[in-house]
Amino acid sequence: MSDTNSTQVLTPSVVESEKNPYAYLERDDFTSEKYKIEVRGLPKYYGIGEFKKLLNEKLDLQSCKVKPPRKGSSWLYVCFRNEECRQKAITTINGTVWKNSKLTAQAAKPAPDPFVKRRLEEKSSNKRFKTDVEEPNCSLMDRIKFITTPLWNMPYPDQLQLKQKEMKSILTKIGQQMLAERKMLTEWLYSQKKLYDGLPCKLLNILSADVTEAYRNKCEFTVGKDSEQNNIMIGFRLSTYASGSTAVGPVDDLCHIPENMKIAVKILETFIRESNLEPFNPVDHTGYWRQVTARTTRANHLMLIVGIHPQDLSRDKLDKIKLQLKIFFETGKGADAHVTSLYFQTLTKKCIGGESSDTLYHISGTEYIEETLLGMKFQISPQAFFQVNTLGAEVLYKAAIDLAEPTMDTALLDVCCGTGTIGLCFSKHCGEVLGIEVIPDAVKDAKKNAIKNNISNCEFFVGKAEDILLPVLYRTTKSNVTAIVDPPRAGLHQKALMTLRKSTKVNKLVYISCDPRAAMRNLLDLARPKSKQYLGDPLVPVKAIAVDMFPHTRHCELILCLERLSKTMK
Repeated sequence: MSDTNSTQVLTPSVVESEKNPYAYLERDDFTSEKYKIEVRGLPKYYGIGEFKKLLNEKLDLQSCKVKPPRKGSSWLYVCFRNEECRQKAITTINGTVWKNSKLTAQAAKPAPDPFVKRRLEEKSSNKRFKTDVEEPNCSLMDRIKFITTPLWNMPYPDQLQLKQKEMKSILTKIGQQMLAERKMLTEWLYSQKKLYDGLPCKLLNILSADVTEAYRNKCEFTVGKDSEQNNIMIGFRLSTYASGSTAVGPVDDLCHIPENMKIAVKILETFIRESNLEPFNPVDHTGYWRQVTARTTRANHLMLIVGIHPQDLSRDKLDKIKLQLKIFFETGKGADAHVTSLYFQTLTKKCIGGESSDTLYHISGTEYIEETLLGMKFQISPQAFFQVNTLGAEVLYKAAIDLAEPTMDTALLDVCCGTGTIGLCFSKHCGEVLGIEVIPDAVKDAKKNAIKNNISNCEFFVGKAEDILLPVLYRTTKSNVTAIVDPPRAGLHQKALMTLRKSTKVNKLVYISCDPRAAMRNLLDLARPKSKQYLGDPLVPVKAIAVDMFPHTRHCELILCLERLSKTMK
């Protein structure tokens, strides 16, 4: 495999890149830092979402990123894809009046590379700063545990108690903000707080799966060098790039990763070392091997997706690497990893214009793996969303069903349905399921999963929730519509949220949040008093339950059941 090494290009060199914090601007790959402006004169009160709407819809400026320097800042940065767009933005924004404030705009200097900046600061002061995860007398393995599973040495009952306390704190804060901003809720909130120990709704006891070790069915590992920068390693980063480290730590002693993943990763390390191709270097963007995604099931199916930056490798040489990987895992040293589905992926940095040429190739085994959830079978494609804790997902979905209390007269509207797991798990408890998902391949998987499980009362639709919610809702003849949302970490799109709220057919909403603090804005908007902007009767929380999907970490899912305020006050 060594002949592929002859194509490696090391320009600019790592050494040169580490001397100049702006060297990244000279690379061919796209960075929006080249085309950045500074906008000042912003109104005292505004939202990032509405500012983006001003830029991209009203002024038609096609920004690609908005970056406040800090929370609540009175000015911010806006990035564009090229110099022409930047100049148009400066001309257009200067003098624009928004919310009675006159805006100004000017070109902004690019930010220095945070890694290089940190290293230069260390050299100038002749001392090494601690990274953001280092602790005194902390071993390498303890460091990687601290990063990935910070509660690894806390007894599990104590972890649950800690998370229950955190969820109670979040609900308390939600109640306080609802009271501060929505005077019409005062009587209702005081009544709720008397009933539920100061909380705006009932908080049930936290739930968890019986298995708390080796529970992750998906991991994305980084290919890099160890802390001494001598050996190639597949694992997790030991620190953030901005804190001055790109080192990767081993996964051997991590309690949340299955053994078959650990074995596969160690075996793949030997292949990468023998390839004589260097791992991708995030400092100067040279090198090849970037990441490995592993997915596994309770039946011990194992999918590996091996990612590489192709740099200047020809198609023939990439095809040769694919063939070598195939042979390695089918009949070579890698056969002991028992990989049932193998993919090869090219991962490149976005170029000017924002396009990316990432491509996925199936090279061995099955095209998907199969998992069982609540007695149903689901096929999992390489890029399909599936909860990372299968046993935890069963607990989560059972809890959601219990909170929703569906009947055969209930139509479930599954927003952000992905491959249909939630809706299909609900299907036997309600009259019909209507799923909405923006990713076409996920909807294809959802339809296949319905057929695979002989489920006939589910339909799935492709489109943005904010665009197709109403047409989908009109399809149901059921008198009782319950919506369920399991949105990304940042929450549900504002337009989709407002559409759900104003739809008179929806009388109950089950909100599953993997980051309850980030979802707080959604929950407050749902509870605002009726107005020209917020149509429909407010939806307020009536019951909540936490589910620990991520043992040994600080993360926790929170399910909230919301009902129309008019119904709760009867």
